[in-house]
Amino acid sequence: MSDVLVINSGSSSIKYQLLDGDSEQVLAKGLVERIGQESGLARHTVMAAALAGGSDGVSLTVTDATSEIRRAIPDHTAGFQVMLEAFAQHGPSLSERAPVAVGHRVVHGGARFYEPTLVTPLVEINIDELSVLAPLHNPANLAGIVAARTAFPDVPHVAVFDTAFHQTLSPAAYTYAIDTQLAEAHRIRRYGFHGTSHQFVSESAAAFLGRPLGELKQIVFHLGNGASVTAIDGGRSVETSMGLTPLEGLVMGTRSGDLDPAVLLHLARRADMSISDLDDLLNKRSGLLGLAGVSDMRDIRAGVDAGDVRITRAWDVYIHRLRAYAGAYLAQLGGVDVISFTAGVGENTPEVRSESLATFGFAGIEIDPARNTAPERGTRVISTEASVVTVLVVPTNEELEIARQALQVAGG
Repeated sequence: MSDVLVINSGSSSIKYQLLDGDSEQVLAKGLVERIGQESGLARHTVMAAALAGGSDGVSLTVTDATSEIRRAIPDHTAGFQVMLEAFAQHGPSLSERAPVAVGHRVVHGGARFYEPTLVTPLVEINIDELSVLAPLHNPANLAGIVAARTAFPDVPHVAVFDTAFHQTLSPAAYTYAIDTQLAEAHRIRRYGFHGTSHQFVSESAAAFLGRPLGELKQIVFHLGNGASVTAIDGGRSVETSMGLTPLEGLVMGTRSGDLDPAVLLHLARRADMSISDLDDLLNKRSGLLGLAGVSDMRDIRAGVDAGDVRITRAWDVYIHRLRAYAGAYLAQLGGVDVISFTAGVGENTPEVRSESLATFGFAGIEIDPARNTAPERGTRVISTEASVVTVLVVPTNEELEIARQALQVAGG
């Protein structure tokens, strides 16, 4: 067997999946949340499977089975014990399906990590040092790694970094135009994020089309509550919208995206806002929430359909920014073969897909309305047969990509 346990550890939660590395099927998944709070909650789901081989030769269908555990979970080590209890009580048995690797999502790898990396004490130190660049994410990712290595001491642990895929950016793409010595001293540059998703989707698009990854120019829109877009040339990231942090770029659910930095100086001077106030404003009270009062795209679309003026303006700003980036990346690539939409909004909101590309007829991009609004799921073409550029919807699967990379490192 080549099962892989994938861990995504947050400040108060642990998301996990156990995957069969051969079939790439999810065997079980779960979420341990409210870690450090008075009452913790853990949900564990054993996935459905088709079991063949009955005496009458008829397959038996088994549905997903979800269980819950409610009790105080003081820290991530206790959270892993809860997860292990869930596997022991409800399956699959980790003694029978022992993972050959544990893959960990780590948000920020800085310029140090450009590939999936076997976790060692030195790697843990480096992840901790990089917390200055991702104070909300890296400490939590590291806490999960430490707890997991305690729970699985004899299994290879592999860190997969959100920033790694973007380490192919050129200096022209990643350099900010500020004092060079100051930037180098404080590691200020563009790093990019959602790299695991962008890599998975671009490789999946090439495989779906039956074309070599190395010959394709692609634009991938990862549109969820957090959103980013990446230009990919021959499988290599050459431009991406997020920067030093995940705040730069597109309009997001609660994040502002691109903003004149003088706005912050103005608010500090005129509104007497502190650094903490500004941080909270840009990350938690901006984006669609700041513009419309709601951040869920379903609420945005309902408001647009109802003629709500405030929500319609938020929608227009959102689409305007998407078009701006699509045009810029079309120019940076010198043309594009494939455009893919992924993540919650990208996969489920046909109006976002059609409107963001509505002005690109000059580039031979043409969306088929029937294909775009069809209820089908999975990877699919939504452009017309006459479209010069193939436009796809490609469901992302970051856990599977992490599992693949963890297996690659553990097996190497």
